[in-house]
Amino acid sequence: MSAPTVGKHKVVAITYSILDDSGVILEQSDIPVYYVHGGPNDMFPDVEASLEGCELGETVEVVLPPEKAFGHHDPALTFTDDIANVPPQFRRVGAEVQMQNEQGDTRSFFVSKIENDKLTVDGNHPFAGKVLTYAVTVADIRDATEEEKLKGVAKPLMH
Repeated sequence: MSAPTVGKHKVVAITYSILDDSGVILEQSDIPVYYVHGGPNDMFPDVEASLEGCELGETVEVVLPPEKAFGHHDPALTFTDDIANVPPQFRRVGAEVQMQNEQGDTRSFFVSKIENDKLTVDGNHPFAGKVLTYAVTVADIRDATEEEKLKGVAKPLMH
């Protein structure tokens, strides 16, 4: 019997590291993350394509420029205000602030800088503008259920 490979309608569990262009690990998951291959999912297309045909335990590395990952940094999503105008609970770097525009759309902003009694929030993804390397290892492969194929959501099955 041949080993299972990553392909359409397979539930794939991956572990991964995301590195910047100098090799610094920005994010890492040693706990497997599950997705339905070839269906609706949150995978970047280039990462998903690189996993096609992989077997259990195989690792791939994919370099994504900003336009294929989190986009370029948009200065229009960065705002600076006097710290006195900001509620105390948000006066720390990394604090998350939900903001809403006139159309009612909500976006998360993060406090990115506090300097000279000024506080800056940024609505860009923290990885925006970066060239990223995804190092992805296949941790498990199984057939997707009909519900998983439709919804694209997969979870570990208890054996």
